[in-house]
Amino acid sequence: MNYSMVPLNEPPARQPTATGWAAVGQLALRFGAGAGLVCGLWLLFLYFTGNEPFSPKQIMGLLTVPFAAAASQWRLRRTVAPARPGIGRSLGVGAATVLLAAALAAGSTWGLAEALGDKALAYSRAELQEITRVQQKLRPKEKRNARFEQQELAQAAALSTADLARGTFTWTLLLGMLGALPAGIFLRK
Repeated sequence: MNYSMVPLNEPPARQPTATGWAAVGQLALRFGAGAGLVCGLWLLFLYFTGNEPFSPKQIMGLLTVPFAAAASQWRLRRTVAPARPGIGRSLGVGAATVLLAAALAAGSTWGLAEALGDKALAYSRAELQEITRVQQKLRPKEKRNARFEQQELAQAAALSTADLARGTFTWTLLLGMLGALPAGIFLRK
């Protein structure tokens, strides 16, 4: 009988993995889509638990993006080992992860705002106006400007779904890059 078995003292063969720039694209897609999905699910969680999904609580979900960017950079380092990924690939995978996650988070914010309709948007406007008024009261009297404060309140009253999505994209991009840049520099070797 001829049994085809691998001898016990030989390690199993490694599966071929993408290296270099191909790995950058694959990892950015995997981690960026995952982080964007988490951001969208966080919005749904806030909505279904009776919280305002477009409030500052939304930022708690966006905090997953810098961690996803750092994880993609770490995984790139492990994928191309024993070679080094270099600064370009390391920063590239982090930036691509953040961009994809930001686009998905903004899209989910826009989609949820459109699905919930004008009533939810009116509630968000009222909450934003209240936050703006509180911030204006905290401002020192010598720095207060009545015209500027009226403009702030008018902007809060004119909040649209596109404004919500744009704000989500901007915050996700900022928070993600704040984590991706230092991690990319640290994990380049």
